[in-house]
Amino acid sequence: MKYRRRREGRTNYRKRLKYLLSKTPRLVVRKGNNQIICQIIEYKENGDVVLASANSHELKKFGWLGHPGNVPSSYLTGFLCGKRALKKKIKGVILDANFVSESILAAAKGFLDSGCNIPFNAQLKERRIQGFHIQDYAKELKTKNPEKFNKQFSRKGFDPTKFVESFNEVKKKIGGI
Repeated sequence: MKYRRRREGRTNYRKRLKYLLSKTPRLVVRKGNNQIICQIIEYKENGDVVLASANSHELKKFGWLGHPGNVPSSYLTGFLCGKRALKKKIKGVILDANFVSESILAAAKGFLDSGCNIPFNAQLKERRIQGFHIQDYAKELKTKNPEKFNKQFSRKGFDPTKFVESFNEVKKKIGGI
């Protein structure tokens, strides 16, 4: 009988073995409903060791008021993890992802943009990473259906019509670490 994680399609053990044999730290990105977690993990015989990590809920410290589980917050979380990796003199990693989604690719792009090296070549639209799609939707909804706008974007202190400005401010603060 196959391992449970293999049966569920959660772990590809052949791919994992290749990662481990390369002896290169891995960037592991996990997406939940309300958060993104980025970790740089190194294999040890006694068990994996986390060298650096970032969680999308940490973005609040930098002034992020947007949702912690969307594409722009994924990018910022990857960017934050990359900055922490540079502090610990970790330069190159490989992406270890069970499945590839837009959020995971955005986190990897953020990690790459932080100055770290990662073999990565996915085409993501810069406008989507910055959250123009959210901002445009919010502006349209505010004019057409104010009730739905107030219900959907009810976070205190958050103005979704200025989403891109907020994204750029937070990125600038993280870049100054």
